[in-house]
Amino acid sequence: MKTSKYLTSISLAFCGIVFANMSASAQTAWVAPASANNLKNPGTCDAATVKDAKAIYTSTCAPCHGAKGRGDGPAAAALNPKPADHSSKAIQQESDGSLFWKLSEGRGAMQAYKGQLTDKQRWGLICYIRTLKK
Repeated sequence: MKTSKYLTSISLAFCGIVFANMSASAQTAWVAPASANNLKNPGTCDAATVKDAKAIYTSTCAPCHGAKGRGDGPAAAALNPKPADHSSKAIQQESDGSLFWKLSEGRGAMQAYKGQLTDKQRWGLICYIRTLKK
């Protein structure tokens, strides 16, 4: 019984430390590696690509980032830090490669989509995000 309480205490402390570290890392500036800036979108940002990407954005990204990409989706209220505003000057000035890397790798509450969306779909999302600028 004592051993069980001891292990439970250690497990809870460990989870607390891991959660605190995840939370702290999610609050620092999110900068893609320099090599990501060299990535170029291999596709075209034509109307069909943007249309397909909008459908993916609506189901996958909008719950946090909002329908217009302003970081005000219904799930955003519970997130800290808040989701990025895709229409902002800061996001619009990032390179396609940087945005692709972030979308692929994720961080904190922003999950990694490289295992869920194809490269083509993720590049399409970059095309769609470019249409959200203010």
